[in-house]
Amino acid sequence: MKVTATALADAFLIEMPIYRDDRGWFQETYNEHRFRELGLPVDWKQDNLSYSRKYVVRGLHYQSIQPQAKLVRVLSGAVLDVAVDIRRSSPTFGRHISVELSAENGLALYLPVGFAHGFTALTDMACFSYKVNDFYEASGERTLLWNDPALGIAWPVPAEDAVVSAKDLQGEPLASAEVFP
Repeated sequence: MKVTATALADAFLIEMPIYRDDRGWFQETYNEHRFRELGLPVDWKQDNLSYSRKYVVRGLHYQSIQPQAKLVRVLSGAVLDVAVDIRRSSPTFGRHISVELSAENGLALYLPVGFAHGFTALTDMACFSYKVNDFYEASGERTLLWNDPALGIAWPVPAEDAVVSAKDLQGEPLASAEVFP
């Protein structure tokens, strides 16, 4: 397993080896011992899956009550995954990263508590997996506006083609969003 720091404080790209042969491939996607050795969380509470068609944009989501660290990966297809550091005390507050996650590259992204997260599907269909360290709490759900110009995210989908939920269209710009200390 290879762990690489990203441009955002405390967020890591995780590469688990993929073993390919003429039958297909195998990948260990989580190993408590290895995560513990590397100082990454091992106390996961909930797993989530979402399927999205091309140009669906989900996010940028976070929870202010029962905030969640996340370990995210793609099981089929490909997405552009986006994370925004919304920890006011962080040296990377307000900055974002964008990473292509796909079934082919097998990469995972670890995000600690204090990040808004979203993605857009790059393929006809994408199956996205979230492992989170706390349970979902609807009353704490928050959304940062996915296309807030202040964030400068280069989404690879024309705005007029983006498929965004009504809830996500009502997201808050970073300047007025509830953020973490």
